[in-house]
Amino acid sequence: MPKISAGLVIYRKNNNRTEVLLVHPGGPFWVRKDKGAWSIPKGRNGHEEDLLATARREVKEETGLNFNDDNNFVFLGSVTQKSGKIVHAWAVKAADFLQNGPNQVPIQSNTVKMGLLEFPEVDRAEFFTLEEAKDKINPAQIGFLDRLTELIVAYL
Repeated sequence: MPKISAGLVIYRKNNNRTEVLLVHPGGPFWVRKDKGAWSIPKGRNGHEEDLLATARREVKEETGLNFNDDNNFVFLGSVTQKSGKIVHAWAVKAADFLQNGPNQVPIQSNTVKMGLLEFPEVDRAEFFTLEEAKDKINPAQIGFLDRLTELIVAYL
C-alpha cells in the first residue's frame, strides 16, 4: 500500500506575481541540495485522519503556521512522487502578515531523530515565484503549481 501525504500550496500575490511557499528538508542529507529538493509543506496521513486535516496539521508542525476552517482551501488533486508516495494538496492564500513580508519566512519546525542525531524536519521556508518554484520543487509536485496557475487564471 503506498504512503499517503497531504499538504498545502500556500500562495500570495507580490508585485502582481504569484509566489508560493516552499520548505527545505532539514538534516545532513539535504544540506547542500537545492534544485528539486524543496517541497510544499506536507506530511504523512494518519489513515483515520481527514486529508485536509492532515495537511493543516503538517503545515503547523513543519512551519508553525496555522490554517483553520475559516481559510478557503481549494483542492488541487494529487500527484505520485518517484518513491510511489501519493501527495494530495490544497491551495490556500497566505495569511495577511505574510502578504508583503520577506521571501524567507521564520518558521518553528518539529524535530526528527535519526540514530543519535536530532534535527529540524524543515530547516527553512521561502516564497518563490512560480517560475523559480518549478526549478526548486520536487519534480512530481510541479503539477500542483500548474494547477494553481490554472486556478488563478480562471478564478482568483
